[in-house]
Amino acid sequence: MIITDIIQKKKEKIELSQDEISFFVNGYVKGDIPDYQISALLMAICLNGMNEEETFNLTMAMRNSGDVLNFNDCNRKFVDKHSTGGVGDKTSLVLIPLVASCGVGIAKMSGRGLGHTGGTIDKLECFKGFNSELSSKEFMRLVRNEGVAITGQSDNLAPADKLLYALRDVTATVDSIPLIASSIMSKKLASGADGIVLDVTYGSGAFMKDAKSAMQLASLMVKIGKKAQKNVSAVISNMNQPLGYCIGNSLEVVEAINALSGNGPDDLMKLVYTLGSHMLIMGEVVDNTDDAYKLMQNAISDGSALEALKNIISAEGGDISYISDTDKFDKAKNSYECICHKSGYICHLDALKCGHVAMRLGAGRIKKGDKIDLSAGIILNYKVGDYVKPGDKLSTLYSNYDITDDIISDFKNAYIISDNNQVNEKLIYDVVN
Repeated sequence: MIITDIIQKKKEKIELSQDEISFFVNGYVKGDIPDYQISALLMAICLNGMNEEETFNLTMAMRNSGDVLNFNDCNRKFVDKHSTGGVGDKTSLVLIPLVASCGVGIAKMSGRGLGHTGGTIDKLECFKGFNSELSSKEFMRLVRNEGVAITGQSDNLAPADKLLYALRDVTATVDSIPLIASSIMSKKLASGADGIVLDVTYGSGAFMKDAKSAMQLASLMVKIGKKAQKNVSAVISNMNQPLGYCIGNSLEVVEAINALSGNGPDDLMKLVYTLGSHMLIMGEVVDNTDDAYKLMQNAISDGSALEALKNIISAEGGDISYISDTDKFDKAKNSYECICHKSGYICHLDALKCGHVAMRLGAGRIKKGDKIDLSAGIILNYKVGDYVKPGDKLSTLYSNYDITDDIISDFKNAYIISDNNQVNEKLIYDVVN
């Protein structure tokens, strides 16, 4: 085969065969096909798309480019969870220990934040000593012994995706539904879980800007999972405003600890319980949603969910004293209180603007490899639907950099306050099974 022939076919909107897709994926991983030719092919895919068969074949080629884990020798079902990203999304920090404490096995590969979206691995590294770069052997050992582990993506797990994603990021080919779906599902299918629960976000703070696009992506990933003989569900959730009240790494960790202690924000807990119920049913711990909710609520009230977080952090070298004394997390030197100057209802709180401000405060990366400030971020006091009046403290910005007037101005523009409370947006838009 010749790579230019494959590029030409996709340029002409002709379906690629399984052999052609395997050829370019394996050739790129081996270094036989250069970046500039794969870049041309990615752009052709981005512009002309892929059908379901092509997307499935691309997913499997990327999955098979490295190790494929399995936990068939363990005495429990393993379920994985993935979110397409958002602002203030600390869901995994609450969900993983909660579901693990209820008896479901979790082998979780997580990522770092990029741009306005946060990353679970960055947040876990707020715990002094936490090792997020486990070898495949150490990861498998922890999963078998503890029933749960969280790590960054191994070099041996779907290496084709790692290479292709880095190239997509610099060639403006990230926003392609077939490429997004195959990227996510190749990693999930390689991680060896029996079931996969997806949180597909939409709105200003998400990659999918509307519910229709999120449904399209969710449906495609569920079909890929079904064809790969995996049990997959996708929850479509709203990311037009930040999730919870905290944005930024250590701030979100503290909010997650509070949630596992029984003091979680309503929107965060609703999403956690919705995703968790699917995971518990897939894990064959319960067979209905009501029993799943009761089990999770009991795990929080009796302390076993928080204890599971301590076990995860401790097993991976982290200092669990931070959980009982959250004042030990680093604090930013500078802060700014955003004060309300008019009465009314908050009818809009733009998640993307909040995410960009948090990034400029130091909480996020503009490009991969950037160093982030784990203490930087935003604490919100009011959200959409709340009534505010002059003098109320809307939120506080935190940074070790100077909090400049233009940052403050941009953040204030995230709010729209109205005389009428007419907002009626659902957090959970739909579920695709």
